[in-house]
Amino acid sequence: MSSTASICGNGDGGANRAIHLEFTSDPANIATARKAVETLGCQCGFDEGSWGELGLVVNEALANIIRHAYQEDKTQPIDLEARFSGDELHIQLRDWGNGVNPAAMMMRPHDPLRPGGLGLICLRQFMDSVEYLPQPDGMILKMSRRLSHPRCQCSDTRSVG
Repeated sequence: MSSTASICGNGDGGANRAIHLEFTSDPANIATARKAVETLGCQCGFDEGSWGELGLVVNEALANIIRHAYQEDKTQPIDLEARFSGDELHIQLRDWGNGVNPAAMMMRPHDPLRPGGLGLICLRQFMDSVEYLPQPDGMILKMSRRLSHPRCQCSDTRSVG
């Protein structure tokens, strides 16, 4: 995995921090990308729950790219850029896969007994904006989240006993 990063303090109070990672679609690379985004979120002022959600979103988005855009091929390129500007973290993922737009697909109802299907739910719930930009040779996913994003107050609706 190659990367350039400027997430260490540069005297700007977190106003202009960014990371850029280039790696292959090997699932082993997901943890490193997730950790980089979590670290950036933490250093830019997001609380632990929020930067954990940012990491989860990146994890799910990358898993979807690997699974759906690249059909599990571990050798394909992925580009991740994240930058903090003002009070907002912008994340961009670029793939050169099949170009299928997940936002245009019919979402199946969530079934806790059937694996999968949570990635898009996480993106919509934890990010302020999510945009898929089809390219002639793949897809760009742009997401952003403000520091003031309202925390989800999810309740467990399962019955007990």
